[in-house]
Order: sequence, then structure tokens, then C-alpha cells
Amino acid sequence: MKYFLYFLLYLNICTIFSENSTAQNIQMKITTETPIPEGLLDTINPTLRFKDYASLKEQADMLTVQFQEQGFIECQLQQLAKRNDTLFETIYSLGNRWKEIEIAYSKEHFSKEKIARISKNVTDNHFTIPIPQVSAALSYLNQESTKKGNSFATLQLINIKVENTSLLTAELSIDYGAVRTLDKIVIKGYDKFPVSFLRYYAGIKKERVFNQQRVINQNEILNNLGFVSTLRPPEALFRSDSTTVYFYLEKQNNNLFDGILGFATNEATQKLEFNGYLNLELNNNLNFGEQLLINFKSDGRDQQNFRVKTSLPYLFRTPVGAELELKIFKRDSTFATTDQQARLNYQANPNTSVYAGYKSYESSNLLDEAVAGQTVEDFNSNYVLFGATYTKPQTKNLFPIKTYIGLSTELGNRETSDTKEDQFRITTTISHIFNFNDRNSFYLNNESNLLSSETYLTNELFRFGGINSIRGFSENSIDASIFSVLNTEYRYLFNQSTYIHSIIDLAYFENQTLNLKEELYSFGIGLGLQTEAGIFKFNIANGVSQEQNFKFSNTKIHISLSSRF
Repeated sequence: MKYFLYFLLYLNICTIFSENSTAQNIQMKITTETPIPEGLLDTINPTLRFKDYASLKEQADMLTVQFQEQGFIECQLQQLAKRNDTLFETIYSLGNRWKEIEIAYSKEHFSKEKIARISKNVTDNHFTIPIPQVSAALSYLNQESTKKGNSFATLQLINIKVENTSLLTAELSIDYGAVRTLDKIVIKGYDKFPVSFLRYYAGIKKERVFNQQRVINQNEILNNLGFVSTLRPPEALFRSDSTTVYFYLEKQNNNLFDGILGFATNEATQKLEFNGYLNLELNNNLNFGEQLLINFKSDGRDQQNFRVKTSLPYLFRTPVGAELELKIFKRDSTFATTDQQARLNYQANPNTSVYAGYKSYESSNLLDEAVAGQTVEDFNSNYVLFGATYTKPQTKNLFPIKTYIGLSTELGNRETSDTKEDQFRITTTISHIFNFNDRNSFYLNNESNLLSSETYLTNELFRFGGINSIRGFSENSIDASIFSVLNTEYRYLFNQSTYIHSIIDLAYFENQTLNLKEELYSFGIGLGLQTEAGIFKFNIANGVSQEQNFKFSNTKIHISLSSRF
């Protein structure tokens, strides 16, 4: 009995070894009746080793189609012969090779401009393309057909004829099928998702012509919301009388805590100063897409800035949303300014929104007596607010916004104890990322502000400088009636979570209260890390002006951590 078991074990081992040896050594040799053109097999790149005969036979049949796609339309597999236990020979009859095909088309189906995208030789009713490009050309034209709602459109070449040894002719036949429209939208995975974002943010609308590629792109747009992620691509269910699209979404925590620590040397006392920044952002905790922002800044020089803002998008499932904001700024014992605004936003399309509202300023002079160079008075300002924004997102976690354009105008007046003046303010912001490849990009950002008035007060001027403005200068340390800041960064990604960037900032500003015009420059380097706790940023920059030489003591170090929870 023992010897019988040994014999069975020996048979099993031999069988397994034999099967593995055969599976690893079945090879295919390609033979043709005429020499194969040089480089053709490299283009096709066929598999020559197989695990079993069925895989080899499938590849042999596929090669017939691939030869035909390369212009050998008469190609046939003549024989599949077994030469030995591990070698099979495929013998093909290639025939003549045609280089081009002239295809007749109708302008009712495709415009001449559309055809020109796939052919360099186009007339009003014909176009010519190399035969290896036929498959890609028909695929492109089929995609163009689906954009019109013809999801089941089929294209084929009929009446193929031989004109000469290098040219074929054919006619383009199209069966459009029924036009499909989007009749129903179903959300899977996030039952309480605020559906208004589908229509107004992503542009997904019912009774619209169904376009598969557009739905995929809209699904990517939803990823940019931050409080939701897509689990997998959307799916479409076609019935005889309706089309249903399923989106697979998952709620994401998108609350933000952001802190900045800055260190600098005081020029007067030569002591190290500390400045800080805290930002709390609560998003979509009520499944409404709402936002609550609380921001506090202190620069170590008795300068404080407090901000509260709330946003309520798509009220009553309309494209109209509301925003309320309160800001309080205090500069040591000089002045304190409070500004409030309320506005309504209208989402014109997924990328563009416009808004209108009301904004007021109230400022108090805290000085016991006048100080030279400080024009500070109590005042109240009231403005009508108009503006618009354009945002183009991109699918990059570290840099989710590719392009941003913002314009804000304020028209109104300022009233002091003895005067009342008409004023207007304008703010523009333009930023764009130039992506050279997956690792290298260049970032540009420009912010410009203008206050137009007959007279100017120190406590009504714009304040800029710091990590979110021109780096290398203290936060809100520069007063200006007009200023423009250009931020530039050359960015290099080591991987998807780590990048390094240059800092080159330029600025120009005017201060009408001091009759001052000056240019500013800032140079430095920065590092960004995507960690489990959030995005960590470390910046070193040194700022100089026209009237000031470079000093190492002016170098500012900024550290920030944006943590989502």
C-alpha cells in the first residue's frame, strides 16, 4: 500500500511538471507567403508565447484582423500547423497592401470641419486617410455622433472597391438609432447628497441629450467639491423608453483647520517676533453644502484681524445662494474697523457665478491725539456690491484649481463727521497653473485693488503683505490706496504628496495719505507635503523695496498646516 501511494505521488508530480513545462513553452512562429514589411511586426507587437493552445489560436485569428488593419485587407490565415510539442507555425497569405482609402460622406452627418480633424485631404463629399488610421477615425466620428444623443450609433464602411494598387474607395454608412435623453438620476452611496449641486455645480440636467463622455467629465467635477468623492465611474441604464444614470458617491469629511506660525526679527528692538494665523472652516456638516468660516490673525505687533463668513448655496433648490460676512480689524491703539456684507450669488453655469449685495464699513479712531503721518478719523461707508467669478478645477489633490478669475466692485460713499464723498473700490484676482508635465508646473497669481476717492484716510486703505499676499513681508503691514501683487511659483513634484517651489513676488503700491509710490520684491523657496494630518507648507522669503537694500534679518519664515477632519 505504501509503494502504491508513492507511485500516485510520483505520477502527480510528473503531471504537474509536464503541464507547467508545456504551458511555458508553447510558441508561435509567423510565416507569410511574401516577406513581412520591415517594422510591421514591431507595430503589431504580437504575443509569441502562450500558456495553452486556445490562447495561441485566439492570437492567430487576431493577427488576421491586425494585418487587415495595416492595409492587407485580403489577408487570410492559410494554415495553423503543429511542428513539434512546443512549436506551432501560422502561415498567412497577405496579398496586396493598400495604403489609403477614399471615403464618401454626407454633410448632413458630419461637417467638413469635423472631418478635417481626422484627414488632411478633405473635399465637400470625400476624405482620404491612411488605412491604419481607419479604426481610430471611425471611433472619433462615432463619439461625435453620441454627443448628439445617438448613444447606439453605428458606423461602417460599405461598397469597398479597389481603385488601384494603393487606393481603395468606400462609403460611410451611419445608423443613428434612437436619440437618448437623460430621464432619471440616481445617487448611490450618499442618500443625503445635496442634489442641487448636480444641476448647478456639475451641470447634470434631466431631459438633456445624453452624452457618455460629458457624464464622465461631470462625475469628475463632483470630486472637486471636497465633501464628496466618486467611488467608481457613472453607469447608464438604457430602457426602451428611458435612460437612467447612476452616480456612485461617498461623503467625505471636509472641515479644515489651518494654522500659520511666522518668525521675524524686529528691526528696532532686534528681538524675535511671533505672528499667528488660525482658520476654521466647516463644510457640509448639515448635508446642505453650507460653509462656516472663522478666521483670526495676530501679527505680534498689536494688529488683529477677525473674520466670520457663512455661505448657503442653492436656496430652495435654485441657482441662487446667500453669503453673510463680518470682519473686524484692529491696529494697536490707532483704529478699529468693522465691515459687514450680505450678498446673493447666482450660478450662471458650473464654472461661472455672479453676485450682488450690500457692504458697509464702520471705523473708529482710537488715538487720543493726532500722530504725524496718520490720517485717522471716524467714518461710515456704504456700498452696493457687484461681482463675478470664474473657476476651472483640475484633478490634482495638491492643486485643485487650475484657473480662477474674480472681479468685485463696490460703489457708494464715505461719511465722516463733516464730509460725505462718493467712492468706489475694485478688486481683481487672476490665477492660473501652467502644467508642463506630471511633475513640472508654473503658477501665476495677480491681485489688484483700487480705491478711488477725493481724499483718503489711513484707516480705510487696503492692507496687504504676508503669506497670502507678497511673501517676505509682515502680515497686513503695508497700507495702500492702490496696489497690485504678482506671485509666481515654479513647482516640482517629487511624488503625489511632496513638492518644492520657488518664490518670486513683485508688487507696486501707492499710498495717497503719505504721497508714496513704491515697488516691492520678494524671493525665496517653499516646500509642501501632503501628510496624514493635512497639507504642511514651509516657506522662506526675503522682501526688499526700492529704497531698501537686502538684509538677511528681513527674512520671514512661514509655517502652515491645513488639516481636514
